Amino acid sequence: MNGIKKILLGLLLLLIFIQFWHPARNKSEQALSNDITKTVVVPEEVHGILEKSCYNCHSNNTDYPWYACIQPLHWYLNDHIQQGKAELNFNEFDSYSSRRKLNKLRAIANSLEEGTMPLPSYSLIHRKAMLSEAEKTLLLRWLESAKESLRN
Repeated sequence: MNGIKKILLGLLLLLIFIQFWHPARNKSEQALSNDITKTVVVPEEVHGILEKSCYNCHSNNTDYPWYACIQPLHWYLNDHIQQGKAELNFNEFDSYSSRRKLNKLRAIANSLEEGTMPLPSYSLIHRKAMLSEAEKTLLLRWLESAKESLRN
């Protein structure tokens, strides 16, 4: 067997071997006692948009796609989810300080206006997560009212 075949065989064996290592999935059965809906009024239409476009990375419950069963893709997804939850977790929103809540709402609005969320790499594969102009407008209006309610 020549060197290239040995390397390819080694890579194939490594790929097979890593399929047995999976990080814990982002699924929680706990009650959502700190959810954003406990802090501010979230209309059903807004909540639907957040679930569709944000919750996979910014909540305690991810709806995993089929390719999440394949390594190293699952590690890559898990890393993005952990980073997203560290930045903003809608299921833990009520545990944030008042100042942090306002800052997060401002950051969400900025991300929407700049078009940085949802991440282009995410929306490339998850086309339904892309936000229409009407959805962005609805979210921005809701964010303004949510900030007002937190200030009062």
